[in-house]
Amino acid sequence: MVANELTAAIAAHAQPKLFPDSTPYSSLSSEYIHLIALQFKNTAREIEIAALQKDIIPERYTRNMKMLSVQDQIRLLSASATIVGLGGLGGYVTEILARAGVGHLNLIDGDVFEESNLNRQLMSTADTIGTSKADVAAKRVSLINPSIAVHSKCVNLDAHNAPKIIESPDVVVDCLDNIRTRFILERAAKKKNVPLVSAAVAGVSGHITTIFPQDEGLKLVFGDRITADGRGAEAALGNLPSIVNLTAAYESSEVIKILLNRGMLLRNKLQVIDLMDNTFEIFDLK
Repeated sequence: MVANELTAAIAAHAQPKLFPDSTPYSSLSSEYIHLIALQFKNTAREIEIAALQKDIIPERYTRNMKMLSVQDQIRLLSASATIVGLGGLGGYVTEILARAGVGHLNLIDGDVFEESNLNRQLMSTADTIGTSKADVAAKRVSLINPSIAVHSKCVNLDAHNAPKIIESPDVVVDCLDNIRTRFILERAAKKKNVPLVSAAVAGVSGHITTIFPQDEGLKLVFGDRITADGRGAEAALGNLPSIVNLTAAYESSEVIKILLNRGMLLRNKLQVIDLMDNTFEIFDLK
């Protein structure tokens, strides 16, 4: 009976609209989603999923719909991702996944914003200097998409806490700037039997790869973890904002493809970008 009443409430508040190509669709606004959630004591995300199951599109996702199906959007809303490192790459990845509608985001970073972050880190502003990156990122997600379940952890990942704090997501996202910690994260993801999307930036260059539990992974990029340098090339070359934004977009795309089981992944491959020479190359990792 409650399910029928919920469906009726969703249908009653749906509005007919047109996509930019004039295709009709039924829309449900964020305002009504949250009113219905309060009425039936559900989360807003549950209301969005229930609406999509009846081919009623939450208005915030309508511009996803020509590239994604209703079922694709439901999968994203039902999915979870852990993002480790919330600076340059992690801030943009968090932003993109929140706007795409990935339903549960677990955000991890023990650092605070510094003034030197202002040139490239989306969530770094004059007002957030000295504040927790994890807390700021969580607040940003709640402003972008309050339907998403977001958990933030202001802690630095290490070999002891990694298995616990990354939880058991559908995908782990490596946005770190420390090679040794990347190997710790990769090992934890493999123990959880979940894929890892890893990216790094330095100067005007970036690279991205996707690693499944049975893959060799980071060893093929950085060498043996025992001998790998702690800091990457970023420490010597810095970062321009353009490469951070672009690399984060590639990394987010890999995450979404994993969650939807669609498209060609960068598995056992390394996408390398150099904006100075405008080169975009994919290398096989062997």
